[in-house]
Amino acid sequence: GGTGASKPVTGPSPRPRKDVANKELDPILFDLPIIVEDDHPDSSETCDDPFLHYLHGLCLIEKERKDEAKQALCASVRGYPCNWSAWEALMPLCSTLDEANALPLPTHWTKKWFTAALQLELQDNRKGLQAYAQLVTEIPASAIGVVQMAVGHYNMREFDRAQSIFEDVYRADPYRLEGMDTYSNILYVKESSAKLSYLAHSAVLTDKYRPETCCIVGNYYSLKAQHEKAVVYFSRALRLNWRYLSAWTLMGHEYVEMKNPAAAIDAYRHAVDINPRDYRAWYGLGQTYEILQMPYYALYYYQRATRLRPKDPRMWCAMGQCYESDQLQMTVAAIRCYQRAVTWNDMEGIALAKLAKLHRDSGNAKAAAHYYRLNLVRLENEGADTAEMVEALLYLANFYKKHERYRDAEACCMRLLDFAGPAKQDAKALLREIHNLQNVAAAAAAAGGG
Repeated sequence: GGTGASKPVTGPSPRPRKDVANKELDPILFDLPIIVEDDHPDSSETCDDPFLHYLHGLCLIEKERKDEAKQALCASVRGYPCNWSAWEALMPLCSTLDEANALPLPTHWTKKWFTAALQLELQDNRKGLQAYAQLVTEIPASAIGVVQMAVGHYNMREFDRAQSIFEDVYRADPYRLEGMDTYSNILYVKESSAKLSYLAHSAVLTDKYRPETCCIVGNYYSLKAQHEKAVVYFSRALRLNWRYLSAWTLMGHEYVEMKNPAAAIDAYRHAVDINPRDYRAWYGLGQTYEILQMPYYALYYYQRATRLRPKDPRMWCAMGQCYESDQLQMTVAAIRCYQRAVTWNDMEGIALAKLAKLHRDSGNAKAAAHYYRLNLVRLENEGADTAEMVEALLYLANFYKKHERYRDAEACCMRLLDFAGPAKQDAKALLREIHNLQNVAAAAAAAGGG
């Protein structure tokens, strides 16, 4: 028991293909093309066997011969379009939808499912959701399309909608494990401890040796801040399937929490090695290097994540913080990043607060006031009485006073009186100044009129 909990803390234990070569691959790759391409009459049954093409494709992927793997997998799905495993193997080899459409694929209903899945994989979630909405009407009894729609909403951070769909699926099929690891991610983000506990218990009873089960249990322990136990379960998931992408990424997150950056980097690197489109792993690498105070490295990884998720404000905020760092001090670039985050609806409000402060520190009072106003509106809508709100009100009160907009300045001060501490005293002092200035202005106006 003791060694099982402590061993993974040193670093990810499941070893990837680069460290352990499959010695049988070369002989298989030598024989397969001969079998597949042989026109000898005795081999007529095997000549166009789609499953041999599929096996050939898998071996070529292992040897990183991607173009040849594409050809083999295309031949496989043309011969037998209902082998979904071949379609799945083909997916990571397509970097764009246009690239996939250019392949010699069969005109078959499975191609529609492949296209929809690839759209989600490429983070084109809106189009993917539209495609699945159509497919679900064609095969209403299929839970796969419904689960994929939930994944699409999850990718777009529409957690409530995704959770609702997953709960419907789970009620209809309580023994289902496919996709339930994503459901556990949602429960983790929403800190739904009771539901996650129930899901983990149920998954263990259904099949404790499934990677999805290990991932769900790992998420449960992570939410309980039992990070060593979480790592044990993510490691188990990877022993069952070392290509199980989310386990590598989640294990990286755990090592960050455990302040073990070397192991975190190792885990994230495995994730991007398996799938370079995993933006979460690139983002995790950026965060880890930022913790190590290596902003140039962090910036590179955040840029990779941002290229994969250009509409995700978190990516732009992370890049902005890198540009702000003491080593880089690239304020103009940071401002551009935060502006992008605002454009893409930064729900957390980090970008507005940062833009206000950066413009304030750069001496651009008008722009600072603009962003303080926007942030104030956001904070009011959230009903948050925070230090951020005090800062915004104080800045705006001084800004309005300087520009002789005394009523606006007074309104800010009156709101500051509701806060305790120094803010209240500052507001009182400002109100006295404003009233004095108003009296002076009124006297000057009266003298001018006289």
